[in-house]
Amino acid sequence: MKKYAVPPCLLAVLLSLFAFSATVYAFGGCEEDCQKCHSLEKKEVRQILTKLRADDADVLDIKMSPVRGLWEVTVDEKGKKGVLYVGFSKKYVMPGPIFAVDTAENKTQESLSAANRPADRYIDVSKIPLDDALVMGDRNAPKRVIVFTDPDCPYCAKLHAELKKVVTERRDISFYLKLMPLPFHPDSHWKSESIVCAKSLEMLDLNFSKKPVPKPSCTTKVVDETIRVGKELGITGTPTLIMPDGLVVFGTRDAKTIERLVSESGKKG
Repeated sequence: MKKYAVPPCLLAVLLSLFAFSATVYAFGGCEEDCQKCHSLEKKEVRQILTKLRADDADVLDIKMSPVRGLWEVTVDEKGKKGVLYVGFSKKYVMPGPIFAVDTAENKTQESLSAANRPADRYIDVSKIPLDDALVMGDRNAPKRVIVFTDPDCPYCAKLHAELKKVVTERRDISFYLKLMPLPFHPDSHWKSESIVCAKSLEMLDLNFSKKPVPKPSCTTKVVDETIRVGKELGITGTPTLIMPDGLVVFGTRDAKTIERLVSESGKKG
């Protein structure tokens, strides 16, 4: 069978279709469906790109695509950034765009637009209602961090453990937890409602410890309102931390990093 070489300019052509500047978060968070049976590392993508004669491309980000069975890979070649899709078999690569049939939305362009957010992105913390938040630490602590979390997000569970370490070491820092269930975690919404109804940080602790959570004991709109606020502020994944000065930090961080970020809050600019 005759083999056809991929033209060296292929990747550049693909990237030119979606030329956006991108910021990549290096720490884990739930943005797409979490898969336990499939993985794709940057070194594997680099090997694929080398075979495609795109050695100059830099791999910025890897996550699940909107289509099951495909990884979504953000790449940069000489300043041109774009998205490619790699099959779970790692034998096939395809360019975007991917469109949602029901809404005609360009999901590839949405991903690039999300990646276009600057490294230091700030939001107005006054737009986030906190009366319904679960508080970890001293409510009167002078440094307050808002955390958007999801009961069924494994990265949120890891972060939760780190937050506990922070409040043990630092009495001047408190965390206001907002439950924002992601749509691909089917049980997360009712769990969030149950925890909100009980106003129980302990229940959230038990949940992250894999203990059962009872069904909601009330009817509440708090969870849906949190989802709406998150969408309005461009918060699409969990965990997301909002520093006291409004700096948005996506993904899990260890306790020491969180303490450093809080200490640096408000010093830039």
